[in-house]
Amino acid sequence: MGREEYRTLVADAQKIVVKVGTSTLTHSNGKLNLEQIERLVRQLSDLRNQGKDVVLVSSGAIGAGMGKLNLQERPKTIPEKQAVAAVGQGILLHIYEKIFAEYGQATAQLLLTKADLEHRQRFLNGRNTLLTLLRLGVIPIVNENDTVAFEEIKFGDNDTLAALVGTLIDADLVILLTDIDGLYNGDPRRQKDVQRISVVETIDAQIESLAGSVGSKFGSGGMATKVTAASIAVNAGIPLMIGHGADPHIIRKLTSGEDVGTLFVPIDMKPHLRKKWIAFGSHVGGRILVDEGAKEALLHKGKSLLPSGITAVEGNFSAGDVVEIADKDGREFARGITNYSGLELNRIKGQKSKDICPILGYKDFDEVIHRDNLSLIL
Repeated sequence: MGREEYRTLVADAQKIVVKVGTSTLTHSNGKLNLEQIERLVRQLSDLRNQGKDVVLVSSGAIGAGMGKLNLQERPKTIPEKQAVAAVGQGILLHIYEKIFAEYGQATAQLLLTKADLEHRQRFLNGRNTLLTLLRLGVIPIVNENDTVAFEEIKFGDNDTLAALVGTLIDADLVILLTDIDGLYNGDPRRQKDVQRISVVETIDAQIESLAGSVGSKFGSGGMATKVTAASIAVNAGIPLMIGHGADPHIIRKLTSGEDVGTLFVPIDMKPHLRKKWIAFGSHVGGRILVDEGAKEALLHKGKSLLPSGITAVEGNFSAGDVVEIADKDGREFARGITNYSGLELNRIKGQKSKDICPILGYKDFDEVIHRDNLSLIL
């Protein structure tokens, strides 16, 4: 399916998540680009005036703090990053609130961490809060809670956060704005005669290799994190687009289906909310390796995972934890909630379900992972 076929889908998107990166929000010296922020706010306000729901995932807290503190280089240690983010977060949100108000829009701030999405109840609370704000006509502004989030601040992954927010609210479209106008078949900053890839229908090893590690000194993400985010979105049935944030009309162009940026085509069916949480939000406690027969049954026959198909168990996890499911080569293709602990599975792996009780002395379930608690990662 090409871009032409997706014009109607993208144009009809009602619930849109827009992520803007540090490199788009700041000048080369790290200080905030107020003109660029005003253009972004105007475009998002126009989406709201069209009756669309908008969530903004904004980087820039560290960049804003760098400008305030007159730092020329991005801080390298975790405490330094957290301290600079604490300075910059209030500055950034104050500017957003002031400019959005000039366009008659109300805003709200949400600071999230991975833990908020890994815990099922917090996942649902975050979803309910966001959906309620949207029903009230508010534009939520979401950011990683940089002052406390160790892992996220280390990897600088607001691209992934945007994709996860998209799955959280069942978005119709996720847009990532950056300082490059899409995915190329090379590095356009270093190579000549490279071409922008207009549509990506399948995220494979070749696409991942093209992503490289292009980034700026004030942001910590690159094209690789955007492709990772795209994988999350499309597996959740959500189209994702990458566009150049410096274009003053980029959001209109992307949402109207113009041939700009890069469109990642979604898998057709949106999974149930519980399966979205299993696949993308939950903390992974360990890994189960299965044989080819079990892989085929899970991928193509809609079956549950039985102990007979398990070849190896990795990790010290408990019953009820989410675990990866990988093939004999170690490639993950699914995640699920296990009915048995890692210790128990090491005793019953490769055995038939009828043998669970004789081996363990009890049998709570025939299945290691029931198909209703399993989510494929394609």
